[in-house]
Amino acid sequence: MEIIRIILNLLWLFLAGWISALSYAFAGVIMCILIVTIPFGIAAFRLAGYAIWPFGRTVVRDPGSGAPSTIGNILWFILAGWWLVLLQVGTGIFYCLTIIGIPFGIANFKLARLSINPLGKKVVPVEYADAAREGWQGYVPIQ
Repeated sequence: MEIIRIILNLLWLFLAGWISALSYAFAGVIMCILIVTIPFGIAAFRLAGYAIWPFGRTVVRDPGSGAPSTIGNILWFILAGWWLVLLQVGTGIFYCLTIIGIPFGIANFKLARLSINPLGKKVVPVEYADAAREGWQGYVPIQ
């Protein structure tokens, strides 16, 4: 299973990942220019890292986030999220036109959903998703 993730991630990186990562990094640079929007820039850079290597990782809600992340997500969507969503949805539709591109289209749709509200979320490996959703309560790392 791990080899399939590596192959999918490498194909993703060369076909669509670098474009997505550059768009998120560009949004991050723009957001970091102003002091007030630095948290949005950090979120954009986190999304860029996820956009480079998405297979084998998932996004979970951070149980510690609250109302500030909701307000931040509204501001995020107004400032940068809407054009990132349009980019991801458009690319996802393009990739879903072929059978081979369907996994990449689905990954684009996942990124589009994350582009709507990235604050208050964490990117974790798929194996740790359940523990992360529960706030890492009772989590024992595999040795």
